Amino acid sequence: MLISVVAHRANNMTEETANGSSAAPVEELGQLALEETAPKVTFSDQFKAFSKFGDTKSDGRQITLSQSDKWMKQAKVFDKQITTTDTGIHFKKFKAMKITLPDYNKFLEDLAKTKKVELATIKQKMASCGAPGVQQVSAGKAAAAVDRLTDPSKYTGSHKERFDASGKGKGIAGRRNLVDDSGYVSGYQHKDTYDGAH
Repeated sequence: MLISVVAHRANNMTEETANGSSAAPVEELGQLALEETAPKVTFSDQFKAFSKFGDTKSDGRQITLSQSDKWMKQAKVFDKQITTTDTGIHFKKFKAMKITLPDYNKFLEDLAKTKKVELATIKQKMASCGAPGVQQVSAGKAAAAVDRLTDPSKYTGSHKERFDASGKGKGIAGRRNLVDDSGYVSGYQHKDTYDGAH
């Protein structure tokens, strides 16, 4: 079926080019083929995945309130209208720690009806939010902090002695006090400037 759809669109493209109208590029056809072959994740598939999220003993048939809240947070269902307090109130009506998919559908219907939100919108967001887990990681601040803390040019005291000008560690030479037998006092700035003419 996919091949026939792509072939049909390719035929339409050749007819358009023959008529002088603009044609879609070849990359677009490839993208369309990829979109149609990508498996569509259903709401029940997501329910099963999130009911196992964080619980190694779960079989995927029942979901807890915390798993539901994680799912809704990832799907960006929570806003000023729907909060975790609302989900807690509606979930506790079932008087169970875990509920099945049919009960979960009733929970969502009750929540949507009370909060005057479209149930289809909520389910669509929850079905298309991706696999459970952390989706967005902001590494901006952490990366800046790590860069600042690992910059040897900012080191002071004895730590400064462990790295050369390029930031490469000196190894054992940077960790041990080596005896200087030059005859000069440590810290003397005019070392080796004495000329023998005096």
